[in-house]
Amino acid sequence: MIRSMTGFARVEHQYDFGRLSWEMRSVNHRYLDFGLRLPEEFRPLESDIRTCLGQYLSRGKIEATLRFNTEPGASSSGLELNQGLAKELLAVQAEVARLAGIEQQVNISQMIKWPGLIEEKRPDPAPLHKAAMDLLVEAARELQAGRGREGEQMANAIRERLTGVAELTGNVRRWLPEIRTALKQKMLERVADLKQPLDPGRVEQEVVILSQKIDVDEELDRLDAHVEEVYRVLELEEPVGRRLDFLMQEFNRESNTLSSKSIDQRTTQAAVDLKVLIEQMREQVQNVE
Repeated sequence: MIRSMTGFARVEHQYDFGRLSWEMRSVNHRYLDFGLRLPEEFRPLESDIRTCLGQYLSRGKIEATLRFNTEPGASSSGLELNQGLAKELLAVQAEVARLAGIEQQVNISQMIKWPGLIEEKRPDPAPLHKAAMDLLVEAARELQAGRGREGEQMANAIRERLTGVAELTGNVRRWLPEIRTALKQKMLERVADLKQPLDPGRVEQEVVILSQKIDVDEELDRLDAHVEEVYRVLELEEPVGRRLDFLMQEFNRESNTLSSKSIDQRTTQAAVDLKVLIEQMREQVQNVE
């Protein structure tokens, strides 16, 4: 089953500490590329997030956004007094005042500026991080499933074009004997119009040479082989976008050769129709993972 590189997923969950939500968008890209938007408290997870997404996606440009809304009343960052340091500072100030022989009130506003006296206390980030990673897996699976559904539609579109390619190559095969016969007859008519007679053996030799120049059996065989290979690749579970892209190049090569060797209006039109079908497949393949 092939997968598209475009998709969208959004999951959210309410926890005791607040609401987490992941939103992901993906578009086609030559490689796997991430754009992450994370709240500051989740920045340490960036490497783990990339690793996790890489287990579900192999190609595409992924924009992933994590949103976190704190639940009112939930524990959050706060300030904590270093009581041991505060007692030492008070004791030192009292000792200095005693030695100076003066009475002096404690200057609280100056005291709280002392480094380390007031410390910021943050909640344990482990539950937050675990919840975010668990929710990320759910979002990645949803995105993967969406890309798979779109990929199946793309596969059906490609199969329809493959049917058209097979029909065209079959038609050309049926026309070839008639085209060769008409070519020989046309040459004989031209020879008959000449005033000077030619050796019959020479005529036959020229017919053979011209028939070889317009022979497209090998190109038709390769086109049939490419059709079968694309059918096979479409059933693989692994990412096949690059392989299909290569096959589209091979299709183009054979259709170009078929066009260049054509001396009949029917085969010329068949080559044009082939190019149209191949281009339609190529447009689909550009978005395959």
